[in-house]
Amino acid sequence: MRLIGPTQFFRMLRINYVLARHGLDDIIFATHLLRPFRFMIYALPWNWFRPNRAPRGKRIRRALEDLGPVFIKFGQMLSTRRDLLADDIADELQMLQDAVPAFPNETARQIVEKAFGKSLEDLFESFEADPLASASIAQVHGARLKTGEDVVVKVLRPDILPVIKRDLSLLYIIAEWAARYSSQIRRLRPVEVVAEYEKTIIDEMDLMREAANASQLRRNFEYSTDLYVPEIYWDYTRRNVMVMERVYGISIRNIELLKQTNTNLERLAELGVEIFFTQVFTHNFFHADMHPGNIFVDNKDPQNPQYIAVDFGIMGTLNQLDKRYLAENFLAFFQRDYYKVAKLHVESGWVPAHTRVDEFEAAIRSVCEPIFERPLKEISFGQLLLRLFQTARRFNMEVQPQLVLLQKTLLNIEGLGRQLYPDLDLWTTAKPFLERWMNEQVGTKAMLSGFKENLPYIVEKLPELPALIYSVLKKASEAPNQEKHLHEIQKLREEIKRSNQRNAIAIGGASLLMSGFILLGLTDNEAAMVMGAPLISWILGGVGSFFLLYAFQD
Repeated sequence: MRLIGPTQFFRMLRINYVLARHGLDDIIFATHLLRPFRFMIYALPWNWFRPNRAPRGKRIRRALEDLGPVFIKFGQMLSTRRDLLADDIADELQMLQDAVPAFPNETARQIVEKAFGKSLEDLFESFEADPLASASIAQVHGARLKTGEDVVVKVLRPDILPVIKRDLSLLYIIAEWAARYSSQIRRLRPVEVVAEYEKTIIDEMDLMREAANASQLRRNFEYSTDLYVPEIYWDYTRRNVMVMERVYGISIRNIELLKQTNTNLERLAELGVEIFFTQVFTHNFFHADMHPGNIFVDNKDPQNPQYIAVDFGIMGTLNQLDKRYLAENFLAFFQRDYYKVAKLHVESGWVPAHTRVDEFEAAIRSVCEPIFERPLKEISFGQLLLRLFQTARRFNMEVQPQLVLLQKTLLNIEGLGRQLYPDLDLWTTAKPFLERWMNEQVGTKAMLSGFKENLPYIVEKLPELPALIYSVLKKASEAPNQEKHLHEIQKLREEIKRSNQRNAIAIGGASLLMSGFILLGLTDNEAAMVMGAPLISWILGGVGSFFLLYAFQD
């Protein structure tokens, strides 16, 4: 159990002071410890002379800004959840996405010049003093290279790492206390969640890593018209400074301008869902900070708009088991197969093995059944997750920390979809993609892909077979009592000879079978149909299968 040190103690005092200074005393007295003394709010002197308080949304935003990057990130996440927040609060928190107070231009200039050991005049043709945007971790300035390209220069905030580590240490203490004294919060695994968040935010402060993320994402969508990723200029990139191509588009949150330019908002909303699932299940590399401040739209063709992404500090990946598990769960939800959902949860270890699947199935059905066949504007993932958690308490279900980024991204996608096209049917949009992905994982295509991946290993090991056989025979011939084992050696030689014959037959059969698969894949071609490719493919497959059965019979 971590103890509060002087640094964390004074930080907690600072947090309470900031909340009180911005007129948010009720949050302080809503804590379990101070709830009995809530009446004291009205006895505090600074509450006697506040006749003209700022609106509550502005007070909350200013408090988060004063508390620093960790709290700003929290506000950014909340800003996309308009179904959970009042409009006035959501509007203010939205400003945290790229309107955090900037640090002085002279400071930015010094950071860039120190990083490259050159003056700004030597590095750039021009450099804009006023930042284009300022966020919790860094701010961005426009510039032009000596070679004429328009770029943006991202500069990390000075001395930010000690601030981040201080607040993270406080979060760990709060998480440990909460887990120790609340069984309900313990199931959320708050310490593991904080650890995952720590890894994410520390990685976000390395702009070399962000540049590498951007390059990978750009390569993944290199030939796509769905998402555009700016180019990175590696010669101008360091750990605390990054230079990338300057892109122009309409901010995704400027719905009015998108409507005025006749942008197809329905297509834009569907495209956002498709891009998300492509990143998660096809590329296994997804943008995990997709709040509206990081997304723009290129609507040169209003009916076929293209997304433009920026800010690649937070990216997520999943292992193969996680992807398979998620895809099966999504499909089971879409098909309303609640028994399979419950069974998958038990098999994955998310709920204890002794859980009665039928009872868990009934609980999931009562939560999920009402949401289907309704437009997105009538469905709240936030409320759904809340109800699922309330239901799952009875079954001791635990949150999986490795999926926190994915859950956060899903919430961002929902918030984005609500703003663009409230009638979007998320289920109908996502279901065909997931079905196609699952077929690729378990169908004929997956089998051929697995054979193709393993073929180099098989070919690599074949030359070692004669030497291995020779080694076995030599050891046998040099063993004591050779005459006694002569008969066994002769039998081994005959078995090796038969094995070689079977291997030859098996290789021939596999070749015929593969030829049949290849021809079968050509049956969509009209010319191949005329030439009888389907019939030939079945004949080759049959003969190949016969050879394989003969080769491997006992």
